[in-house]
Amino acid sequence: MKCDFCGKKLETTFLNKIVGTYMKNKKSKRKVVCPKCQKDHTREKLLKKL
Repeated sequence: MKCDFCGKKLETTFLNKIVGTYMKNKKSKRKVVCPKCQKDHTREKLLKKL
């Protein structure tokens, strides 16, 4: 699975859960965001690009 913001591959835990978070865009589609993008960008900027 890849981050929808930067395109880098996300790590998973041993239970195949992503290390990151899901965000919903304006069309209520679930998008994946990595922890580095969450740290570097504001929530509004992430939602604007997704």
